[in-house]
Amino acid sequence: MKESIAILCGGGPAPGINSVISSVALVFLRTGYRVLGVHEGYKGLFAENPKVQEIDFQFADDIHKRGGSALQMSRHKPKDDEFSTRFFVENNIVLLVTIGGDDTASTANRISKYLRNHDVSIQNIHVPKTIDNDLKVTDHCPGFASAARFVALAFMGDDRDNNALQGIKVNVVMGRSAGFLTAASALARQAEGDGPHLIYLPERPFAMKQYVEDVKRVYEKLGRCAVVVSEGISDAEGSAIATKFSSETDSHGNVQLSGTGALGDLLARWGSSPRWSS
Repeated sequence: MKESIAILCGGGPAPGINSVISSVALVFLRTGYRVLGVHEGYKGLFAENPKVQEIDFQFADDIHKRGGSALQMSRHKPKDDEFSTRFFVENNIVLLVTIGGDDTASTANRISKYLRNHDVSIQNIHVPKTIDNDLKVTDHCPGFASAARFVALAFMGDDRDNNALQGIKVNVVMGRSAGFLTAASALARQAEGDGPHLIYLPERPFAMKQYVEDVKRVYEKLGRCAVVVSEGISDAEGSAIATKFSSETDSHGNVQLSGTGALGDLLARWGSSPRWSS
């Protein structure tokens, strides 16, 4: 059997991910390798009957302009006892190419060590692809630019709504420890007085009392206030604000910082709470 390359994606689909899959596949097809795309990420890789797409030149050429992901995704983080050598041995895999962020990369490293300990010698290449731009040693990751543009456009519309309806609006943007996406909301400001008026990043300590004072100051001046916070905002001790009120975890064991609405609801209530306004 020909030596084969396996490609899988971790995390969620994003604009441009098919271009990355296509580019990786074409590189190895041109050098004579068989290329297999693994559906559903790590969940599919170690499934009883893995769903595998053989990628040829036509498939690789056709997917780069599609949305979503041509290889179905999952956020599954396998435990050590789920690992198996079967897929790699049966398909003569010599290289595993993983596409995603830091969780995808760390799992790939665990798999490489497992295979090495079981006398299955393969290489691993990780291709950075994460919209929140939180991988070290990179200027920007593929996926960030289009996500930043989306954030800016979303907050242009959000500001128009806030201007029409008035009041205080709190928005939460993903970014556990990196505030690049949240900071991109500043691009929505087209003229003086435009929102978002207050932006809070995880890289700087978040003081609850100062937050309330900031909102009051903007509201008194403009009669409204549009706020954007990163899901990972933390206090001076480095503890994420969201963890003070939620212990729900995702599939990677990380505390769920957003997606539940809890953080945004709490921030919206703080201004009217004697506990936080004092």
